[in-house]
Amino acid sequence: MLRTPERPQEPVWLVIIRLLRWHKPEGRLILMIPALWAVFLAASGKPPLPLVGVIILGTLATSAAGCVVNDLWDRDIDPEVERTRDRPLASRALSVKVGIVVAIVSLACAAILAFYLNPLSFWLCVAAVPVILLYPGAKRVFPVPQLVLSIAWGFGVLISWSAVTQTISQPTWLLWGATVLWTLGFDTVYAMSDKEDDRRIGINSSALFFGNYAPVAIGIFFAGTILLLAWLGVLIHLHLAFWISLTIATIGWVWQSLRLRQRDLPNPVYGEMFRQNVWIGFILLAGMIAGSF
Repeated sequence: MLRTPERPQEPVWLVIIRLLRWHKPEGRLILMIPALWAVFLAASGKPPLPLVGVIILGTLATSAAGCVVNDLWDRDIDPEVERTRDRPLASRALSVKVGIVVAIVSLACAAILAFYLNPLSFWLCVAAVPVILLYPGAKRVFPVPQLVLSIAWGFGVLISWSAVTQTISQPTWLLWGATVLWTLGFDTVYAMSDKEDDRRIGINSSALFFGNYAPVAIGIFFAGTILLLAWLGVLIHLHLAFWISLTIATIGWVWQSLRLRQRDLPNPVYGEMFRQNVWIGFILLAGMIAGSF
C-alpha cells in the first residue's frame, strides 16, 4: 500500500518568525513610520544616527511583543477567523509557554533599548506597555478597539519626539493627532476584511461599529490626518518637498476613500489598501526629511 508522504515539519525558528509577523513586514514598517516622522521632524531632518537605530530596533521589538500578546489573547478565537486561523498559537504549532517566553524576550529587548533614552522618553515607554498589553482585550469590551491601537501607535510619536527635544510641545501633539487619525483610518480598512467573522464570533471592531458608514468614517479620519499634517507643516516651516509629499498622500487617501464606497469589494483589496498606506507613510517621511532643510 502506498503511503502519502508526510509534510515536512516547519523548523521552530521559522514558526517563531511567523509568530512575530516578520514574514509580513508591512505591519512592522507601518508602526515604525510615525516614530521616524517624529524623530526626523524634531531634529529638523538631522537626528543622531544612534538614536534612529534605537527607534528602529525599539519599534521592531515593541511590535513583536504586541503581535505575540495579541495572539496569546486570541489563540482560541483566531481559529474561527479565516485570515488568522493559521497563526502559530491558533494552529497549535507553538505552545502557550513558548509564546509567553517570546513575548517576555521581546519586551526585555524593548526595555534595554529604552534605557538609552532620556527620562521623559523612558517613562513614556513604560506608559505605553499597558496599552500594548490590553489592546487585544479591548475588542472584547470596547466598541472601537482600533482607537486603543491608535493611541498605542501614538506613543511612538511622543517617545521619539521627546527623545530628541526632551519636551512635548504643540507640534508633537499635532503629529500625535495625525498619527492617531491615520491609524484609525488604515486599521478600519484592515478590519473590513474580518467584518463577517468578527460579527459571527462576537468581537468588536471599528468596521462593525461604523457599519455602512465605515467608508465615510475612514474618509474623515484621513481628512483629519491631512489637516493636522498641514497645520504642522505651517507651524514648523516645512518646505516644498513636504507639501509635494502631502499632496501625493492626499491623492492616495482620496482614491482609497472613494474606492471603499464600492459595494462587495473582495477581501484582498482591504489588505492591498493597508499596504498602500505603508508607501504613503514613507513618501511623507521623505517629504518631511527633505522639507526640513
